[in-house]
Order: sequence, then structure tokens, then C-alpha cells
Amino acid sequence: MQILDGKQTAEQIKAEIADEVNRIKARGGKVPHLAAILVGNDGASETYVANKVLDCKQVGFDSTLIRLPADITEQALLDHIQQLNENSDIDGFIVQVPLPKHIDETRVTLAISPAKDVDGFSPASVGRMCLALPTFISATPNGVMELLKRYQIETAGKHCVVVGRSNIVGTPMSILMSRNSNPGNATVTLVHSRTPNMADICRTADILIVAIGKPDFVTGDMVKDGAVVIDVGITRVADASKASGFRLTGDVHFESVKTKCSFITPVPGGVGPMTRASLLQNTLKAQALRDQL
Repeated sequence: MQILDGKQTAEQIKAEIADEVNRIKARGGKVPHLAAILVGNDGASETYVANKVLDCKQVGFDSTLIRLPADITEQALLDHIQQLNENSDIDGFIVQVPLPKHIDETRVTLAISPAKDVDGFSPASVGRMCLALPTFISATPNGVMELLKRYQIETAGKHCVVVGRSNIVGTPMSILMSRNSNPGNATVTLVHSRTPNMADICRTADILIVAIGKPDFVTGDMVKDGAVVIDVGITRVADASKASGFRLTGDVHFESVKTKCSFITPVPGGVGPMTRASLLQNTLKAQALRDQL
């Protein structure tokens, strides 16, 4: 069993991006600029956005963090989004989710210009991904594809089972793995909460990608010997033995699965760092793609 080290791989990607930023500066070009809108003070979102700001600093990007109160109106938030759409200095931006319940996340997503949609969530981005046209791939699926590529894991002709059908991870993951590309060219089965005999299907997977949001959902008896296991999930689980009072757990029961698989991502330190690195990749790409989107 080999660990797919997302933390180390993400550092390699960030070093590559930093080198490219230095080349941009040397030729007098514009430094990429990533902005983030944070509504309210959700603890997990605060941490995630703070890390994104640090990532930008590490690679030499400009960054802007816009903090808005939790009781902001939906229209006021949309006005801020439009200002970023029109700001030529901003190459890409994200609106951190979850949003307060009184704000429609779909309306917010639709309001973001496809040319600056570095999260890859807009209908235009998703449609172009399906057609294999230049676009922004949503950060988590792109991070998984980068891991598979950089560890030279063979995917062509393999059976890939994706557990979970969210618009952010599961569905785009299934499309990317089936595309005529490398990584890709897999035969893909997507399973979800309504799938009967899910465990039986998982046991047929050469590559098992789990993004269902349930801690320790996939156990050793659901995994074929030698399978590649990608754990996208991360959940805080109460643990009195920890100073923080919790531990981070993935969707895969690591201890029972690690003895059966050939490769596995840890939690934390697997897909999470790759998601953040992919956001930087998309921001770097934003200037080159803007005229095409």
C-alpha cells in the first residue's frame, strides 16, 4: 500500500506556479489576482479562506478577501459579485460556501462571470468541461486527476466506481474519468444513496473514488484487493482524547481499507491540499482563458 500524498504533491504544484509567476513578473506581465467573498463567520470557512490567502502569498499572487456580515441581503451580495465581475484587476474569485440560509446559492453561482469562475461551478464551466473545451475544472475533481497523473496511476480500461453524485465532486469526477484523456478512459459507475447493492459494486472497482459525506462509510469488506482508493470526504468527529475535542475523518475507514488497497489518500493530507492547489492553477489559467469564455 502506498500513500497518495496530497500535501507533498500540492507543494510541488505551488512551486511550479511560483516559478511561472516569477516569469510573468520578469516579462512585465500582470500578477494573477484571486479574490474571495466570505459571508458570516463559519469556523470551517474562516480556516479554509485563511489558508487560501496564505497559498496566494506563497506563490506570489495578489489576493483580496471581502468579509460580509451574515445578515447581508441576497441583493447586496449579488452587487458585490457584479463589482468583482467588472473589476479588470481581479482574474478570478470565489464565494465561500455554505452561505446563510436566506441566500440562494444557485442565484449566487449563476451571477459569477464564467470568465472568473475559478471554482468551476457555473453552468458554462460545467458544460465546457463535458465537451472537453478549455475551462475551469472544479477544484476537487481536478485535484484528484492531478494526483492520479503525478503518481502515474493507470486509469485506461479500468473500472472506476464513484460514490456520491454531487454537482461539485461526484458528477464531474465521473465525467472526467470517462473522458478520452490521461488520466481518463475508464469505465465509470456512479453510485449513490439510492443504489441497491452498493457494496457489491464497490468491490468491483479498480479505482474507488468516495465523496458521499459520511465518515468511515467505506470499509475494508467493500474494497477489492489492489484497488486505488481516493477519499474525498472530511468530517469533524468528536474525540475527547484530542486537545481540540475532535478528529478529522474521511469517508473511508482507513485502518480496514489500507491493508487491501494499492494506493490510498489519507485524511487529512490527501485530497484537501490538492483542492487548494487546483484553485491556484485555475487562477493562473484565468488570464489565458478569459477571451475564450
